[in-house]
Amino acid sequence: MRAWMLPAGSEGFDQLYMEDLPDPVAGPGEVLIAPRAWSINYRDFAVAAGKYFGGALKAPAIPLSDGAGEVLTVGEGVTEFKPGDRVQGSFFLDWASGPQVMGRALGDGFAPGMLAEKVVLPASGVVKMADSLDFAQAACMPCAGVTAWNALFEGGRPIKEGSRVLVLGSGGVSMIALGLARAAGAEVIATSSSDEKLTRIKGMGAAHLVNYKEVPDWGAHVAKEFGGAHKVVEVGGVGTLPQSMAALASEGEIALIGVLTDGDPPHPRALMMTGGSIRGIFVGSVEMADKLNAFVDAHKIEVPIGGRFTFDNAPAAYAHAWGPDSFGKTVIEL
Repeated sequence: MRAWMLPAGSEGFDQLYMEDLPDPVAGPGEVLIAPRAWSINYRDFAVAAGKYFGGALKAPAIPLSDGAGEVLTVGEGVTEFKPGDRVQGSFFLDWASGPQVMGRALGDGFAPGMLAEKVVLPASGVVKMADSLDFAQAACMPCAGVTAWNALFEGGRPIKEGSRVLVLGSGGVSMIALGLARAAGAEVIATSSSDEKLTRIKGMGAAHLVNYKEVPDWGAHVAKEFGGAHKVVEVGGVGTLPQSMAALASEGEIALIGVLTDGDPPHPRALMMTGGSIRGIFVGSVEMADKLNAFVDAHKIEVPIGGRFTFDNAPAAYAHAWGPDSFGKTVIEL
């Protein structure tokens, strides 16, 4: 089989190379999958650059956490899947449900990576796709989709009809969160530095738009003009956190996801003014993935794909996802 690889000590996605590897075989409790599509997340750039948890890759590794495809065979003892099932991987292989479990995570150099023609996963780390999605759309769900679901619907302050949700930028998590929030009856406020992208976001159902280059104090602007956000999908990190805190409505929650920006941590007293809270998000469980897929089927939610590339052209997909024209999810298809 063919697989894309990163070398030991990789310092960037420009070091991707194709390798012919022996076909893997499903052992007891395992599932052999033929991926048909994959998607790229910000985390995949950190792995390629040697800046993810665990540091630089210790050995050559297959990258990517997100892929969807068909089951080819199942190992001894596997009864929940059969050949031909349409499935996706679970970002965390050991977090079935309940409180967060920091176990194996796909595509980090320690657990299997998905960017190959065949992949073996433990059955516990396999999820049936949403029936309404094709492989490209389903490949966007394991990391970005489940993260968005966790941010909006899990924890002590899930959104409901009439909630106001603030999404930052036009990346995969934010755009999937927009679709989920709209389906739940929430009012979505969106930020971007690009008027062109804001126009696209408006077409996806956002009620209020803010160009954060034109409105530097966008947090206070959201609070004053739109009544504040009951939920902020915070993909920026420390650098945008002060603004997100200023944007909160009374008893709102910041779902802290991202590490895209640096800065000085804000003083927590700002939360005292709204009774707000910050909840850390690290993707989610298999149970969350199943709930997400059921919700997607029930509401026929479309996944925003801003770029499509062939398997042979995977490095170009990375370059597009890293560049200024990226919008929503960038997908690789076989």
